[in-house]
Amino acid sequence: MTSLNILRCLVATLVLFCAAITEAQQRTAATNIGSRLELLVDDYLIDDFSGSAALTLHPPTPQGVVMVTDRPWEGNASHYRTIIKDGDRYRMYFSGLQYDVRDGTMTHGHERFLCYAESTDGVRWDRPDLGLVEFDGSTRNNIIADSQSVERVTIDPSRLVPFKDLSPDCPQDARYKAVVMGFDNTNRIDATTGKPQSKKRGLFALKSADGFHFKLMSDRPILTEGAFDSQNLAFFDPAAGVYREYHRGSRNGVRSILTGTSRDFLHWTESAWVEFPQAPPEHIYTNQVQPYFRAPHILVGFPLRYVDRGWIDSTGNLPDPDLRRARSNVNPRFGSAVTDGVFMSSRDGLNFKRWSEAFIRPGISRPGSWVYGDNSVAWGMIETKSQLAGAPDELSLYVTDGYWTGKSLNVRRYTLRIDGFVSVRATSDGGEILTKPLIFDGKNLVLNFSTSAAGSVKIELQRPSGNPIKGFTIDDCPEIFGDSLEQVVSWNETSDVSKLSGKPIRMRIIVKDADLYSFRFRR
Repeated sequence: MTSLNILRCLVATLVLFCAAITEAQQRTAATNIGSRLELLVDDYLIDDFSGSAALTLHPPTPQGVVMVTDRPWEGNASHYRTIIKDGDRYRMYFSGLQYDVRDGTMTHGHERFLCYAESTDGVRWDRPDLGLVEFDGSTRNNIIADSQSVERVTIDPSRLVPFKDLSPDCPQDARYKAVVMGFDNTNRIDATTGKPQSKKRGLFALKSADGFHFKLMSDRPILTEGAFDSQNLAFFDPAAGVYREYHRGSRNGVRSILTGTSRDFLHWTESAWVEFPQAPPEHIYTNQVQPYFRAPHILVGFPLRYVDRGWIDSTGNLPDPDLRRARSNVNPRFGSAVTDGVFMSSRDGLNFKRWSEAFIRPGISRPGSWVYGDNSVAWGMIETKSQLAGAPDELSLYVTDGYWTGKSLNVRRYTLRIDGFVSVRATSDGGEILTKPLIFDGKNLVLNFSTSAAGSVKIELQRPSGNPIKGFTIDDCPEIFGDSLEQVVSWNETSDVSKLSGKPIRMRIIVKDADLYSFRFRR
């Protein structure tokens, strides 16, 4: 072999070696999304926006009232609410609480309770007689717990928040778990001083085999640092394989959220503050964080935002001014503060994109919704049938209205498009997004999208370098228009992208008078 041929062989080998290194680097840098559903709730997968393309929040639509908390043991402050899908039925746990204001004082019409309702369709809710707790001489009621329902602790039953444990290692007698704010009743003696120890206050862990009868998992609280005067919650995160908890605290004078993780539900990491990069400091009462059931690697939350401007002209122009002033005589903020619901999402459970625009806004059609504590979103959402014939299923959320007025409040159902929290939207002038390098596993690309009659979506698959892949260019992709939860994308009449599966790619997406909510590569 001549020297020239040897040199050519060395150059060719070097080129192949460099190409292999480049491909390996691209593979390492790419995000492997497999065949999971990806919601466009943030810019996690987006490298660049251009034109009019932008992330757009979509508030849900208010529907009818599905429950009025008018039982004598319920009341106008029955707003902490948990929704659980359990087989072919839905369970609703909610607080039983009544606030009465008279002569500058506030009293409770009765002690606090945890109440229960259930449904098979998410629209009609029944409140069965459970026979568990006595009220006014009878157990014919839907009360699950009062302050003495759990041995060895005094609990606040209105802040008992259950969940169904999805851990594959969960024993049957602990299939339902809960956290509850409470006080340790055990009289302990300090080993050093010989004096009685103060009662422990905090969050206690509970377990249940049936979701009705709860027992302590430990005599001692699992968490003691925090305010806890809210709907504190915990759940098993199937994507991370850990339990997560979220509870209220105060950070630099601003109400906010603390979180921690656990492997066994009893021993927790030190609480850390939830961070909201690029969001202004705002008072947050609840958090309602949960894995989105269609894409559990994404956590979504619906915090209750608290705003108090004091008593200014607009405050006096809000509905029910006399009742508002009566509440102000108890505490000024009880009359001047207002609340609404906001939306946030996270990929790691600690850093959340929190929208400043309201997700649940008080409105003129719901005059009681301009009340401190109102517009509170229940923890848990469910998929329900649309009330429109032939329409696809939708998401249902449950929101309080008419809080702290009269003797009851309304639980109103709100509906939202499946995956429809946020979209990439562009005007008729058009816009584009370019994704970061991705690795997928699948045969077809499926979109959840909506366009106008003149609008469209077009998609190009590219190499990580930005070069279009032959056969999958913009010119190969006919305009996609319509409204679908699962539209398969095609290029020149082929939709098979399996030859690119497992390889790093980018997606260039052109949007014109349209919304793109989510996508996935389906096997």
